[in-house]
Amino acid sequence: MTDLTGMKAVVTGGNSGLGLAMARGIGRAGAAVVIWSRTAARNDEAVAALRADGIDASAVTVDMADEEAVDAAMATTVERHGRLDSFVANAGIADSCPFVETTLDRWHRVMRTNLDGTFLCTRAAARHFVERGDGGSMVVVSSTVARYGGTGQSAYTVSKHGLVGLGRTLAVELARHRVRVNILVPGWTATSMNTHLQHDADFVAATTRRTPARRWADPREFEQVAAFLADPAQTFHTGNEVVVDGGYTIF
Repeated sequence: MTDLTGMKAVVTGGNSGLGLAMARGIGRAGAAVVIWSRTAARNDEAVAALRADGIDASAVTVDMADEEAVDAAMATTVERHGRLDSFVANAGIADSCPFVETTLDRWHRVMRTNLDGTFLCTRAAARHFVERGDGGSMVVVSSTVARYGGTGQSAYTVSKHGLVGLGRTLAVELARHRVRVNILVPGWTATSMNTHLQHDADFVAATTRRTPARRWADPREFEQVAAFLADPAQTFHTGNEVVVDGGYTIF
């Protein structure tokens, strides 16, 4: 079992789905967890659920695409906990629209959250890690859609593909500061973001047939993955795409 006792971690978009599972996994390993998300009520619910599990949890309500708000959230987090050891950039939105009908405003909405938001958040974390000088870890959450594309998913796919490039670049640039950066690539996972797809029997059947594990993932299966990626003992593990997809991308 990974031991993160004494560590401080941030999980963006950590109030539901995959983000909440990762926050729980890191917290159960002993770290204090701070959820960053823009919906205060859901943040409160998530914090209560984590605390019920005995986790030191708190939240900061922040729009990850707002530069000043992100920098303020980092300042609040560091003031509250004294330091930051691990940062999980998970927040993102999905959008489904035929490419020929995608407006520039719709395209920008996805990019603003998924790409700009992750840039701002990882930059804030990197600045803290570099200034403190003790290293740290970051996880950038992408998607298997970045590898194979998806009908009606042009903006989402491009944003998630861009996050792979960002993660790789940060891994190279920040290694000299002992900051590890890895990219988590989850496959089909039953979360609130894709509830509409879970209700499409044909879609579920098709994606399940293509998955060697013959099912979708449960978010809880990412708890220990997140703890592993946050573990400071993994000093040589950086720049890696950690694919957790039941074999989907190799089948």
